[in-house]
Amino acid sequence: MPLLDARDPAAVDEAARRIAAGELVAFPTETVYGLGARADDDAAVARIFAAKGRPADHPLIVHVADAAAAARFAARLEPLAQRLIAAFWPGPLTLIVPRTDAVARAAAGGQDSIGLRCPSHPAAHALLAAAARLGVPGVAAPSANRFGRVSPTTAAHVVAEFGDALTVLDGGACPVGIESAIVDVTRGVPVLLRPGVLTREQLEAAAGQRLAERDARAPRASGTLASHYAPAARVRLFDAESLRAALAAPPAGVRVAVYSRAPVAAGPVALQRRMPDDAEAAARELFATLRELDAAGVEQIWVERPPATPAWEGVRDRLQRAAA
Repeated sequence: MPLLDARDPAAVDEAARRIAAGELVAFPTETVYGLGARADDDAAVARIFAAKGRPADHPLIVHVADAAAAARFAARLEPLAQRLIAAFWPGPLTLIVPRTDAVARAAAGGQDSIGLRCPSHPAAHALLAAAARLGVPGVAAPSANRFGRVSPTTAAHVVAEFGDALTVLDGGACPVGIESAIVDVTRGVPVLLRPGVLTREQLEAAAGQRLAERDARAPRASGTLASHYAPAARVRLFDAESLRAALAAPPAGVRVAVYSRAPVAAGPVALQRRMPDDAEAAARELFATLRELDAAGVEQIWVERPPATPAWEGVRDRLQRAAA
């Protein structure tokens, strides 16, 4: 299948035609590359689950061109949802809303709620608009990787996962780098199911109320399993002092790569990369760095824990799940 240039309107139209025909197309968003199929076609959505090796009851996020398109999938959009949409769409926020019975049961993983997002990446917006002109109300799209593995932030990452078996719309590197925040608004209070680059303070300011914590009543949602975002190498997390101590006596015969903000002495590690001091910069490169270190053939990746501050919550979440 071809690698299509997202800067070419004809290529975007071709990708949209493939989605309208029920095919899978990987495409860039501002967060990560998504593996897309038309959300109103359960057979097409089933191809996503098969390609990824993803359980069919683990719901997908439906990407829509605008807030008006969300109404095709949502049974209702309460004022709380509307406030968050007005503040952050298009952008890296997914809302879990009550689902209309008429559409997208497969994308919802069989639940009566559904995750909706309007991405801000220009290629994603152009693709969704072109697909809408062909009668596609929205595109279901989890990250374009094998289930549970490191998310892709470039077209090359997608090709590394699926080879030539997939159409990929190449829009360059994703500028955000980790998946969207997910907020459940089905209960009248906002519940944070997955953090992203949007901070709790930003979300609470737009919602006009505090975010509640995930509990047993929360719907299933993308990227919330205990183990996720994992490279083949084992990921281990350390604070700066523990990392220095571990490097002073590394395990014999184990190839180790290090990703840290604090400098480490050269010698006992196969590969070192420095984590940015800025949370947004770290998010932007996180998955690409994990892929690079993993590709070096190391057995373990030692990562310095990010600061326990709100700006770093999304990066901490991805690393904790990668190390689970």
